[in-house]
Amino acid sequence: MSSYQSGHGGQSRGGVWIQHVGHSDNQGQGSASQYSANKLEEQMSELALQPAAPPENMVGTGKTKFLHRPGKGTRGRKVVVRANHFLVQLSGKELHHYDVTIMPTVTSRGTNREVMRALVKVYGHSNLEGRLPVYDGRKSLYTAGPLPFESRRFEVSLADEDQFLRERVFKVEIKHVGSADLRYLEAFLMGGQPDAPQGVIQALDIVLGEHPSSSNSIIPVGRSFFSDSFGSHKLGDGLDSWRGFYKSLRPTQMGLSLNVDTLSTAFVVSTLVSEFVSKLIGKNLNNSRLTNADIMKMKRVLKGIKVEVTHRGATRRKYRISGLTTVATRDLTFTCDELGTKKLVDYFREVYQHNIRFLDLPCLEVGSNPKRPIYLPMEVCMIVKGQRYEKKLNENQKTNLLRATCQKPVDRENNIIKILRDNNYSEDTFAIEFGLTVSRQPTTIESRVLPPPLLKYHETGVQKECMPRFGAWNMNDKKLVNGGKVNFWYCISFSPNFTPNDARWFCKELGDMCRVSGMEFAERPILPPIVAAGDRLETLLKSRYREAVSALRDRPDKLPDLLIAILPDNNGNLYSNLKRICETEIGLVTQCCLTKKVVRANPVYLSNLALKINVKVGGRNTVLADAITRRVPVVSREPTIIFGADVSHPPPGEDGNPSIAAVVASQDWPEMTTYLGTSRTQKHRQEIIFHLSEMVKNLLVSFRRKTNLEPKKIIFFRDGVSEGQFQRVLHYEISAIRNACKQLRADYVPSITFIVVQKRHHTRLFPTDNRSMDRSGNILPGTVVDTKICHPIEFDFYLCSHAGIQGTSRPAHYRVLWDDNGFSADELQTLTYYLCYINARCTRSVSIVAPTYYAHHFASRSSSYLEPGDLGSFVAGSSASRDEASWAMIKQLPALKDNVKEVMFYC
Repeated sequence: MSSYQSGHGGQSRGGVWIQHVGHSDNQGQGSASQYSANKLEEQMSELALQPAAPPENMVGTGKTKFLHRPGKGTRGRKVVVRANHFLVQLSGKELHHYDVTIMPTVTSRGTNREVMRALVKVYGHSNLEGRLPVYDGRKSLYTAGPLPFESRRFEVSLADEDQFLRERVFKVEIKHVGSADLRYLEAFLMGGQPDAPQGVIQALDIVLGEHPSSSNSIIPVGRSFFSDSFGSHKLGDGLDSWRGFYKSLRPTQMGLSLNVDTLSTAFVVSTLVSEFVSKLIGKNLNNSRLTNADIMKMKRVLKGIKVEVTHRGATRRKYRISGLTTVATRDLTFTCDELGTKKLVDYFREVYQHNIRFLDLPCLEVGSNPKRPIYLPMEVCMIVKGQRYEKKLNENQKTNLLRATCQKPVDRENNIIKILRDNNYSEDTFAIEFGLTVSRQPTTIESRVLPPPLLKYHETGVQKECMPRFGAWNMNDKKLVNGGKVNFWYCISFSPNFTPNDARWFCKELGDMCRVSGMEFAERPILPPIVAAGDRLETLLKSRYREAVSALRDRPDKLPDLLIAILPDNNGNLYSNLKRICETEIGLVTQCCLTKKVVRANPVYLSNLALKINVKVGGRNTVLADAITRRVPVVSREPTIIFGADVSHPPPGEDGNPSIAAVVASQDWPEMTTYLGTSRTQKHRQEIIFHLSEMVKNLLVSFRRKTNLEPKKIIFFRDGVSEGQFQRVLHYEISAIRNACKQLRADYVPSITFIVVQKRHHTRLFPTDNRSMDRSGNILPGTVVDTKICHPIEFDFYLCSHAGIQGTSRPAHYRVLWDDNGFSADELQTLTYYLCYINARCTRSVSIVAPTYYAHHFASRSSSYLEPGDLGSFVAGSSASRDEASWAMIKQLPALKDNVKEVMFYC
């Protein structure tokens, strides 16, 4: 088996655990992931993808091989910043790993932890000889030193709150798996070992999380811990946000580092279900009629929530909601052996002396047997406290959650330091047991601020070039470097309070701004503006388009260029449906505008719209001056194509919907400013881009057609990959890129650089003085860090490329998995920073490189291309042009073997 394929040798997790009993430390959770890996490997083999040969500077002796750091950057002005990383010292205690089997099997980590706490309480000073173990809630138990047995079974009793407070007996088997030599970890941190001992790091991470995990008032969620005692905030519709903290132990250049951050997440309010439902649907249950939409919303939100009954005195039995009854409570009957068929209303009145109030509500269906559900009125069920809400939030809840989590940098840093003090690791019995000492001081780092790129605009403007300041600039006295053409356009207002005259005024202002910016924009529309409702959207859009085409009957070679759509501020699915119809059925470019923005129509807003319209009709807003003069590191030397890729997953609760993979690629060189995108659906929650080979091939063909050049270099920025997936991405996706090249020509082997872009991490950087701070109190745009808190061996860096506006800026984390092009640290950091300035949608540098920003945006947009209820037979993609110069809409490519279609368009 290739070193790039999935598989385990005799030692697991970097070869650290010495196996004593032939037992894998991944038991209990490896089967599903191994099945998934094997299945994907079979699928990829069908596409004839072979693992690529690694570059010479790849490190790692096991199955994981990642790129060695080529050195550290030196470019930029040096400034000092602080990071929310805290140094952890080891005392060298011996670490032992034990496998845990609990029977009967329990899926709840909380229950498993209760079982283990009871076991330690009963047997801790006898069979465990005073050892204080830590437990992950699943299969793994760790001790600082050996237990006096290789394998032993225990019996533990717990009070079962779900079963009338009866005791439940558990049989627990603890079996020795192996021991770890912490010198291997120390050698890795010093750079003397190529493979990260992830098993040891995970064990020590569990040690530092054991104390909050053992608290009854704290809810553990992965590596995060939440409690309403830390602070709460109302989100609306029966939800609150609870504050909490995140902690993760990470290997860094300075040693082991504890990354700590503050965060909030949504929890269901502990209240009667009837009160919760009233808030959820926004109705008084005493005098309001329920609609089908109300019932569907209740069913979607309530499913899976745990409740306890209140009508049985001290017996507070708990259940999990599985559904709602199809009939109202007043009409609900049930059958039992003693009573026969009985109305639920009568039963509750006779047995529990409870008169049900809300007779028009459905009842809850609970219980483990779906064939014989238990029916409970909502008013006698209390939602159990501490349940995280994992389904999709509505827009109002999202806004409230953002407000709750938004903190100025100085406040966030102070809160993080307070968390460290409150956790008090110096007196944490588990940290003491395992010999861990955590610093109370955040890490101070010497970072660098990279200079921004010079931007090139059209020669006819007053300002032909622009040097951004603090990550921002404007269009004053500048003209677009390549202005697009809008000769035939029309407007539809879907806002009832925005009249045709209002629309006419707004379109005139927008047209004036487009012309001032350097576009050709016709003064008169081909149809007068109208105001319309959105209830028969498809009919309206298609009939209006036919009218527009008819108005051009004297110009049969021309078609409408643009639809300006004015939407209500709260428009539900109107926006996504309009985009889907226009971009996949009609073939029409659209620019949507919200009423609250349109009524003001200030120059900044109009200028931003002009930028968006220009790129949609085939123009270019600006280019890098260094790209024109061929001075961008590495990529200016010979033809280069830059890719961005992302996979968008459906929100929790939409298990049947597909994931959407989007890939974009530059279509000009040396400018690297214009991007074409393609997207496809794939299996639910699959992170590997399954059709990457075909997608890359199509984009390479388009690049050749546009530039008449064959790329010698491929720079691939990949978004949305977690560290645990690096190996599979390295194996499959680089092979897919190679395969795409071979499909074009057998000897076509361009050099590849593959970089993962990570946004969902918890590292934050804080300024230490005015030299490292912008006006928002955040670190400066261009701040780059590749020392201390970065990986001990591999090629990575943190880059804050954008200016802070609200809250605390999050730097992007770039991990280089593959590099045939031999980038130095300075070269890659400079290129990456420059690519954050070419986003066509605004005059600000963005937080990640523009290609991945486009891919993320396009993957989200593509979800609106799916028809309601479509589970993935249609793969949304994006765009080809009507001619070689202008933006056009839809191109249906030949169906693939799984009957998946692709659409493409310019970003």
